[in-house]
Amino acid sequence: MQNDWQSWDELRLFFSDSLENSEIKLNEPLGEKTTYRSGGGCSIFIQVGTIRDLDIIAGRIRGLQIPLAVLGNGSNLLISDAGFSGLILRLGEEFKSFSVEGERIVTGGAAILPVVARKSVAAGLTGFEWAVGVPGSMGGAVRMNAGGHGSDMSKSVQRVDGIDLASGDHFALSTDQLNFSYRNSSITSSQIITGVTLELMRGDIEESEQQISEIVRWRVENQPGGQNAGSVFTNPEKESAGRLIEAAGCKGLRIGTAHVSKKHANFIQVDHGGKSEDVAALIEEVRVRVFEKFGIELQSENHFLGFS
Repeated sequence: MQNDWQSWDELRLFFSDSLENSEIKLNEPLGEKTTYRSGGGCSIFIQVGTIRDLDIIAGRIRGLQIPLAVLGNGSNLLISDAGFSGLILRLGEEFKSFSVEGERIVTGGAAILPVVARKSVAAGLTGFEWAVGVPGSMGGAVRMNAGGHGSDMSKSVQRVDGIDLASGDHFALSTDQLNFSYRNSSITSSQIITGVTLELMRGDIEESEQQISEIVRWRVENQPGGQNAGSVFTNPEKESAGRLIEAAGCKGLRIGTAHVSKKHANFIQVDHGGKSEDVAALIEEVRVRVFEKFGIELQSENHFLGFS
C-alpha cells in the first residue's frame, strides 16, 4: 500500500486527528529514555495513553511503510547515535497499573519490575522478590524472560495480554503459549504487551523484605552503577559470560567513551555524554577476543535500534 503522507509532520497529523489521550512528538530524543543514556532520537514518538488509542494506532499503521519499534523502560536497549528513522511507541501511565487478586498480581505492561516486586511483598505475596534489581518494564521483561538470583519471569507469569500491531488483533497468552526459554519467549517485535498476570504465593512480609534487602545489598556490592544496561551477554551453557570476558583480558577495556566494568566484566559502562557507537564497537571487540581465546561466541542480551 502506498503511503498517503509526505512528511513526518503529516504523519503526526494523521495520528493526532483521532488520538485523544496520547502524546505525539517529532524528533524526540531517546537516549535519556534508556539506561545507557546514549543515542539519538526518533522521527516520531507516541506515548500511548489508553487501550483505545493503541487500537487506533494499530489500525492506522497497518499498510504504512514505516519502521516501527516499541520502547519499554530502555534498560536493555542501545540506540544508534544517528537515531531511529521511524515511529517509536511507548506505553504511558495508564499501563503502569497494579492490583492484587488473591494470590495473583495484575499489572500493566509498562509497570516497572522493582515497583511490582516491592508492592507484591507489601501485599504479603512471595515469589517476585528477585525482580527488585531489574529496572525493566513488565512487558519487556516477559519478552526477554528477564531473570536473576535463581529465578525468571517464566516462574511466575500466568498470563499476558496485548495487541499485535501487525494485525491489530488482541491476544491473551498463557505460560505454555509463551514458550519461555533462557532470556527468550515467543513474543514478537510486533506484539506489544499491555498487561501481565503473575501467580505468586502467600508469604511472610518480614522475610520477603529481608530477601529484598539482601538482593539490593548484593547488587550494590557486585554490580556497577552509572550508565549501563545490565548484563551485556547471555551466559553460555554451563559457563559465565563475565568469567570468560575477564579471562580474555577484557576487564577494564575501553573504546572511546565506553568501557568494560572493572567491577563486573559482563557490564559495559558509558561516560556522561558518551556514544552508542563506542558501546557497539566494544561489544564486538569483546565477542572477538572471547571467541579467539575460548572458541565461544557470546550472544548479546542487548537490543540494537537504528544501527545499519
